[in-house]
Amino acid sequence: MIDLHNHLLPGIDDGAPDLETALQLARMAVEQGITHLVCTPHIHPGRYDNTIASIAAARELLVTGLQEAGIPLQIAAAAEVRYGTELMLGIEQGTLPFLGTWHGKRVMLLELPHSEVPFGAERLTEWLLQHDVMPMIAHPERNKGVMACPRKLKPFLEQGCLLQVTAGAVAGHFGEPARLIAHALLEYGLVTILASDAHNIQHRPPALAEGMEHAARIVGDIQAERLVIDTPWKIAHEHFS
Repeated sequence: MIDLHNHLLPGIDDGAPDLETALQLARMAVEQGITHLVCTPHIHPGRYDNTIASIAAARELLVTGLQEAGIPLQIAAAAEVRYGTELMLGIEQGTLPFLGTWHGKRVMLLELPHSEVPFGAERLTEWLLQHDVMPMIAHPERNKGVMACPRKLKPFLEQGCLLQVTAGAVAGHFGEPARLIAHALLEYGLVTILASDAHNIQHRPPALAEGMEHAARIVGDIQAERLVIDTPWKIAHEHFS
C-alpha cells in the first residue's frame, strides 16, 4: 500500500518528534503492508514554517535511519499545506512541494481549518486550478463545517478537486460523525484516496489496512485497493522513479 498523507518526518511538525519515533512508526507502516510513503509535514505559516529545504533535510535524516535499521520502506516528501492566501505567493514563487500529478496538474494536499470551511474557499481552489494545481482536500470527513453541512463540499467537487479521506475515520476511530461522512463519501464514489494521516504511535498510527477493509464493505475489494494502491501510485509514482 501507498500512504500519501502522514507526519513521519522527525522533528518538524506535530508528528514524529525524533528519529527514533519516526523509525518506530516506519516499522508499524511496514507491518501494515505499506511499501511507499510520501511524508507530508505541515506548512502552516506562523506555526510550522517548513520549506522545501527543511522538509528535504528531514527526509534525508529519515532515509538514512531507515537504511541503517534495515526497514524496507520507500520515502518521498511533499507537504500538507494550510489554506490561506500565503499559498498563492508560494505557488507563484515555486516554494511549495507537491504530492505528484493528476491529469497534467500538480497535486497539492490542502488542509482547511478544522473548525470550518472558510467562506469563499472555493475561490482559492479555483485560483489553484487556473495555475495548474489540483487541490486534494485533506480529511474533509473530520472538518466540523462539513460534519454540520456536507453540502459545503459541493463547490470543490464541482471544480473537480480530489478528496483524501482518513483510513482511521472509515474504521470509526475519529468518532461517529466523521465515520458517517467518510462512509457517505465512499458510497457516492467521491473519495480519491485513503491515507493514514499518522502522527504518533499511540493514537494516530500509520494504519491503512483496517480502513481499507471497512471501505471494501462499501465499495468492494477492487475499488478499496484502488484507494490505497493504484490511485496513490498514479499520483505519486514520479517521486519514486
